[in-house]
Amino acid sequence: MTKSKKPRYSRILLKLSGESLGDVHGMGISPEAVHHMAEQINEVRLLGVQVVVVSGGGNIFRGLSGSERGIERATGDYMGMLATVINSLALQDALEKLGAPTRVQSAIAMSQVAEPFIRRRAVRHLEKGRVVIFGGGTGNPYFSTDTAAALRANEIGAEVILKATKVDGVYDSDPKKNPKAVRFENISYLDALQKQLKVMDSTAFSLCMDNKMPIIVFDFFKPHNLKRVVLGEKIGTLVSG
Repeated sequence: MTKSKKPRYSRILLKLSGESLGDVHGMGISPEAVHHMAEQINEVRLLGVQVVVVSGGGNIFRGLSGSERGIERATGDYMGMLATVINSLALQDALEKLGAPTRVQSAIAMSQVAEPFIRRRAVRHLEKGRVVIFGGGTGNPYFSTDTAAALRANEIGAEVILKATKVDGVYDSDPKKNPKAVRFENISYLDALQKQLKVMDSTAFSLCMDNKMPIIVFDFFKPHNLKRVVLGEKIGTLVSG
């Protein structure tokens, strides 16, 4: 671990894929996977870092693949947004079992289970040391949870988006298919776009580039990696201007 115990970032947005909450096939909700995530998030919270989480819903339902199988696209996207709220509640439960105070805010109104998304209220929760989990995507069809993460990170003044993956950064080609794939330690937004590296979808990436929001892509499945990133260690790939 790094010698410096002072976090490099004071407010972060952690972007999780829905599949990372699932079983070995990325489906359903795995209590063990959710507990592992909650432990890493709480470890960072205890450093005094303000944490916002955006989760995908692909472990339950993915709107785009649903539309390919005949479900109307907007309807499929709303179904996917509801899936992200289910994931948010699962993560909230795991965090609170570890003693971490949390709030779930949904972009789709569902007052019995989550607060509505209100930017100023979210910021106040962060200032009080609560983990804020954003569900419901952007609340609009045709946008991904990557875009929701980019949007919310800018809205609440996060310093960085930490994109949790199963690989240790961004490569010039798929490291699973190409053993000679080269990992980037740093890459600019423009280079990532020109090389078509698909760090995020194009809408999300444009939002980050236009607002100079740095993205760190890292392996979330190595123990303590989230803490190491927050403490400023060279983990994963930094995408910035």
